[in-house]
Amino acid sequence: MLCVAIPLALWFAPLGIEPRTQGALAITAFMILAWMTNLMEYAVVGLIGCVLYWALGVAPPATAFGGFANSTTWFILAALLLGVISTKSGLPQRIGNFIVTHVGFSYSRILLGLILTDFLLTFIVPTGTGRVVIMATIAIGLINLFGVSAGSNVARGIFLIVTYTATIFDKMIIAGAAAITARGVIVEHTPVAYSTWFLAFLPASIATIIFAWWYTKWMFPPEIKSIEGKAEQLRAHFRTETPWTPESIKAAILILGGVAVWMTDRIHELDPALVALAVVLIAFLPRVGVLSADELKRTNMLPVLFVGTALSMSAVLAASGALTLLTNTVFSWLEPLLSSDVTAVPMLYWGAFFYHFFLASEISMLATSMPILMNISNEQGLNPLWVGMLWTFAAGGKLFVYQSSVLVVGYSYGYFRHSDMLKIGIAITLVEFVLVVLTIALWWPILGIYSRP
Repeated sequence: MLCVAIPLALWFAPLGIEPRTQGALAITAFMILAWMTNLMEYAVVGLIGCVLYWALGVAPPATAFGGFANSTTWFILAALLLGVISTKSGLPQRIGNFIVTHVGFSYSRILLGLILTDFLLTFIVPTGTGRVVIMATIAIGLINLFGVSAGSNVARGIFLIVTYTATIFDKMIIAGAAAITARGVIVEHTPVAYSTWFLAFLPASIATIIFAWWYTKWMFPPEIKSIEGKAEQLRAHFRTETPWTPESIKAAILILGGVAVWMTDRIHELDPALVALAVVLIAFLPRVGVLSADELKRTNMLPVLFVGTALSMSAVLAASGALTLLTNTVFSWLEPLLSSDVTAVPMLYWGAFFYHFFLASEISMLATSMPILMNISNEQGLNPLWVGMLWTFAAGGKLFVYQSSVLVVGYSYGYFRHSDMLKIGIAITLVEFVLVVLTIALWWPILGIYSRP
């Protein structure tokens, strides 16, 4: 009822503004409310909104569906297919197996190995959901070797940290639908290099790995501290990996080549989306044959459609003048607090954190707020990259499972509870705030990233 009543009220209200602007606000209200309440599938809501923009004369089709002409939408499709290539290469399993079997046999060391594996896989499996699925097979095998139940501290600690760090690392590297979406909006205002983003959060990444490891083993002390006596069983469990084949070798070369080009983009300045699409399309070539048409047909297109419609919404808001109106009214209270870095950092971090409560999806949260923030940045003379990276990083802290599809997938295995999420979410969110304050104050200036260009 709210998703219909509020947009209708906005459509017919005597606001005294240009009709096209008012119509854009009304339809956008429907989209945001439907995303907030999970009324139906996110992509369907987005498509309905885009069709309404067009059908009701708010925007021409080129603008109403403008997000599908954005490289970010195709970056999402490429990321999904890169996950398929990564699985075929066997690299994720090999990396996980190597680390877990070499860190040691105690609960503490295995936790550290899993977190490191999760972080390294972010480069070759650019989707948190895909990494959780891959890591889940490793985690379940380890839990079975410990011989504990699903509700034990060992099981909860292992599964929770694998799941939670997957969603955090997606913000520290341009590797996940949320970070890719945010980059897509930022790049319209300033260049965004893959390597710059990675280096900007590298100290925070290292500190997060250390804290997450220490806090998890402290919060979930193990019933069984080590599986030293099952060392041979552990090695045998991980020796069942897929052997190298011509297909897996070609897949590994494609993935590692793509990562190498991404990490050197400050030299050649190739768009990360272009690189990802090039790798995927090469994988389809007849002589390569790593991907097939059937795998493209099986790809879940809903995330692609969702991102395309969310970016289309941003394009319509900008073209209709609604974005400027929102900036001047809804976020007007924020502008004075952005005049100084001392107030800007906490306001942006905690503003993003609390705003995320209302929009369950990270993508919708960033897609709806980032255009307004970029507009404010330009008006206030702020560096859009500085503002955008900080806001995106703040989306990593979460308290509830519904806030991320990555957490939903991890929770679905049944190894941790909502209360466990709160225990780790509160601590990591607070620590991440301290880390981002220190990173912005001490590290970003070294990289030449300042609050004002």
